[in-house]
Parts: sequence; C-alpha cells; structure tokens
Amino acid sequence: MTEVLFYHLTESKLEDALPALLEKSVERGWRVIVQTVGRDRVDMLDQHLWTFREDSFLPHGADGDAFERDQPVLLTESLANANAASVRFIVDGAQPPELAPYERVVFMFDGYDNAQLEGAREQWKSLKAQGHALTYWQQSPEGRWVKKA
Repeated sequence: MTEVLFYHLTESKLEDALPALLEKSVERGWRVIVQTVGRDRVDMLDQHLWTFREDSFLPHGADGDAFERDQPVLLTESLANANAASVRFIVDGAQPPELAPYERVVFMFDGYDNAQLEGAREQWKSLKAQGHALTYWQQSPEGRWVKKA
C-alpha cells in the first residue's frame, strides 16, 4: 500500500520548503510529479525551481514540455503521471488521483490557509479509513520537519 505523508507548513511558504524535499527525492533516484491547482501555479513553480538558489540545479519540467516523460521532476495540474513517477507531491489543496500507482504520496499544505488545512484533515480521515500508512510532519519554529504522528 502507498506510504502517505502530510507536511504541515507553519513556518515557511511552499516555495521555500518544496525545493529541498524535491532535491532529496532526486538524490534518492526517485521520479517525482508535483500536482498543483492551475496552469499559472505550474508556471510559477517552474520558474521558481530554476531560480530558488544560485548554486543549485534541480532538473525538472512542466506538463506539456517536449520531454515531459524524461523529467525526474514534473510539475502538473493534471491527474496523469506523464513521467512515470513513483512519488507524487500534492500541493496547494489539489485533489489527488488514485494513489495505488505510487510508492509515496506527499500532501503539503499551508497551515494558515483554512481551505488547505480542512482539505488535509479530510484527506487524512479518508486515507486512514482506507488503511494507508500515514505520517504527519510539522515544521518547528526553526523550519525543520518534526514527526508528530
């Protein structure tokens, strides 16, 4: 069964926290898809991942790119898995696809956005009832991830 992780953003924005988690995923050899809500958000994250740090290179692309199947990290607004990822990040309150094809699904949600917070709670309850192994991580005041459940 798919491992499901919930990352509760309390000290930073998604744009600050997501790149480090994607870098770790790529270092582990995982193919990743990041699902968000809307083309504007895909484009914004795409631009951000090229510029988030001067000394970094995070290979990625967006759905619709010529080589989307070859991307280790693919940004999308769709339910498809165009790059055959084994890890899926669900961000900005996007509704997830069927979880079965993935080894790991990561829900990242803004703790100060009531809609995202409520959506994460609903996902937690639903996925727990389905028997998935769930873990919950929250940011410490220093911005580190602390396992809470």
